[in-house]
Amino acid sequence: MAPEGDSRMFAGLRDKLKGTNLYDAKIGAIHFKNKIGKFGNLINSNHRHDEEHEQATDEKRNRIAESHRFNSFAPERDGNKIKWYVDGQDYFYAVSVALENAKETIYIEDWWLSPELFLRRPPFFNQEYRLDQILKRRAEAGVKIYIIVYKEVAAAVSCNSAHTKHALNALCPEGTPGYGNIVVLRHPDHNVFENAGDMTFYWAHHEKFIVIDYEIAFIGGLDLCFGRWDSRQHPCADVHPAGVQNEMFPGQDFNNNRIMDFHTVEDWKSNELSKADFGRMPWHDVAMCLIGDCVYDIAEHFVLRWNFVKRDKYKRSDKVEWLTMTGREGENEDLIAVQRPKHPVGGYTNHPLSPLENRSWAKGQQGTVHAQVVRSSADWSSGILTEHSIQNAYIEVIENAQHFVYIENQFFITATGENQAPIHNTIGRAIVNACVKASKESRKFRVIIVIPAVPGFAGDLRDDAAQGTRAIMDYQYKSIHRGEHSIFEQIKAQGVDPEQYIFIFNLRSYDRLNKTSAMEQQEEKSGVKYQDVQRAEAEEIMAEGVHSTTDQQPTLGDDTGEKEKQRLIEAKRKFEAQRSEVGLDKEVTSTDSIAATAMLNGGKVSEQRWDGDLEKEKENFVQEELYIHGKLLIVDDRIVICGSSNINDRSQLGVHDSELSIVMEDYNTIDSTMDGQPFKAGHHAATLRRLLWREHLGLLPAQQLDASKDPNAQPVDVCPNDIMEGPEYEFVADPMSDQVWDMWTGNADTNTQIFRHLFRADPDNNIKTFDDYDAFLPRHNKFKQGHLHDPFMPAEEVRQKLDQIKGHLVWMPLDYLCDAPMAEKGLQVNAYTESIYT
Repeated sequence: MAPEGDSRMFAGLRDKLKGTNLYDAKIGAIHFKNKIGKFGNLINSNHRHDEEHEQATDEKRNRIAESHRFNSFAPERDGNKIKWYVDGQDYFYAVSVALENAKETIYIEDWWLSPELFLRRPPFFNQEYRLDQILKRRAEAGVKIYIIVYKEVAAAVSCNSAHTKHALNALCPEGTPGYGNIVVLRHPDHNVFENAGDMTFYWAHHEKFIVIDYEIAFIGGLDLCFGRWDSRQHPCADVHPAGVQNEMFPGQDFNNNRIMDFHTVEDWKSNELSKADFGRMPWHDVAMCLIGDCVYDIAEHFVLRWNFVKRDKYKRSDKVEWLTMTGREGENEDLIAVQRPKHPVGGYTNHPLSPLENRSWAKGQQGTVHAQVVRSSADWSSGILTEHSIQNAYIEVIENAQHFVYIENQFFITATGENQAPIHNTIGRAIVNACVKASKESRKFRVIIVIPAVPGFAGDLRDDAAQGTRAIMDYQYKSIHRGEHSIFEQIKAQGVDPEQYIFIFNLRSYDRLNKTSAMEQQEEKSGVKYQDVQRAEAEEIMAEGVHSTTDQQPTLGDDTGEKEKQRLIEAKRKFEAQRSEVGLDKEVTSTDSIAATAMLNGGKVSEQRWDGDLEKEKENFVQEELYIHGKLLIVDDRIVICGSSNINDRSQLGVHDSELSIVMEDYNTIDSTMDGQPFKAGHHAATLRRLLWREHLGLLPAQQLDASKDPNAQPVDVCPNDIMEGPEYEFVADPMSDQVWDMWTGNADTNTQIFRHLFRADPDNNIKTFDDYDAFLPRHNKFKQGHLHDPFMPAEEVRQKLDQIKGHLVWMPLDYLCDAPMAEKGLQVNAYTESIYT
């Protein structure tokens, strides 16, 4: 028989065998062989880039990036309509509206996603707007939902992505509407057998973005998780004598990492931190919503990530499909990591599901913002060669600044050159260059940096457990002004005074726990602590729905859990039964939070009513650092960079954490002033900066809980931002105005002094050594963390001192522990681990 006849015969035999057990066994053996073959990656770290077709793809990506500004995978795009959100209340409400309107697909990428997060508050009255319930409704309506979350190293991070996956998978069980419409991927893989050569323990997927129907996208610093929802007045208190149903932060959503970190987050309703004893840590953040061509670029990054995770972890799973993409078909599908193996497992689905040209932004420009998506991404995170276009953007935008650089960020760790190992990103050099250039040109110029007082979470900073946090702080101080290669010293070396140009601040908030004498009587008479009542409330509103604990079948919990639930319900009943006995059936005259007193027209603390003895009230005043989590840069009221990227090596180098940000410049200008001179400012940048500054200065009114009529709590396709015009808006219009600067620094002076005097808030400039620490804030259990330091101070004096605090600005204590070794080398901090902290 001729060779071609043999070929035809064997081909026919293969066709006949398809679908048989023998053929399935053969394919299974091939997949098992490939799985075993992955151990070869241990000695070939370049295994994704060593074959000819892989190198061709790398070269194609390089050519594209080299043709774009900042060497980004994405081009500059005109005509985007972009809306800003400041703090979680507005952002989460807008997200809830947009999710409810989804018709085809939802992409979500998060570092941490809490299925039980309430997107609208108070939770008791908005139970249908819990995140998992919204996603369940959309899945049942036929919307395909794709979610990628960071798979954490459990020993180091408490976000429990396994719970996220299992809880969401259980929303639509097999045989019910929506089954299969929610797919959750976790990455990186920690399975030694499957992924020995590619295991990543140090670095995280840190992006936070949403794409809905390829029509609208959200991007910024806010994960859809516990601890992020907050309003502009930033309350610390959540005690409600009038009824626990009024609480704002149920279960694990009430958090203060300075006292107790998140733990067992899969038990979403639990919280070991008593609201009657401690305040929460308030949270400040910034995000964007957009319609326009940039939506496509954000979606492309998601699809790349999805396909890479499919290849890296789920290649042999028929439950995870490959995603193809209009505009990236055929010879360009390799740009989004589509693979077509000889024996594929899982189908191929093209997105968007309806024609791309039907999108509103595909029919013409929607807005006036010129924007570009930038990222930090690399082989381990996306299967690509390293891209650090976020760092490129920061450096170029800062170096070209003419008037001011305004930064809000969770971290500030950066180098001025090659002599600050283990720090390698050079945003610090850009700041040095901008300041020195301004000095030589005799230009008025400021760099204003707002970062957290304590950038990593810890309890007492003196404890050994806080070495990692102190290491981060040490690197920050060395970045700013300690050592010859710091930003300050490098500026000084060129004959310029850095203190005339660079100013660094923190934020801090105060409140009063509304634990009245009547409520204490209620606890005493019922024999039930308020903490048990708060747990019962969380059980009632957060336990709805079945959450599985495995990938197999949902479970309803064991008898122990049911008994605990019944105990809490009975405890709440006993507590409520004493309400009329202690007079709480009448109106409670003291407010549940006095955080509004730091804001515009919020009244004075000294005028606030208190149900009971004022001396007793003193026990309930609390303060805490206002945690800055946004990743924001505003330059010259024209350019904004916002996204997930911190200012540190983890976010900026590309080879560490994966990040996504967006660079924005509004071509719609408004008439403004800059240092008293006429100036054309970008509408988007200027209005965002003005709102942020008014919030920090206390020149905005407190927010109301009902956001339904607030334009700033709607998606961008509903309405534009309300810029809240008025005298205060005009006052902060000129960012270089002497009057504005006097108020900014004056508020920071006063607020810093009051928090020091009343609370001994740390860190502080008076703490230069650990001995100073013990003198400034003695260790004892007599007073609770965050409460008044001196219990003998007269009540009226405390109230009058708090009257002087306006807004949330305080100075960053640059002398903190300046004469002490902050990051001693040891098990936590050493040559092998120091890059984790930078």
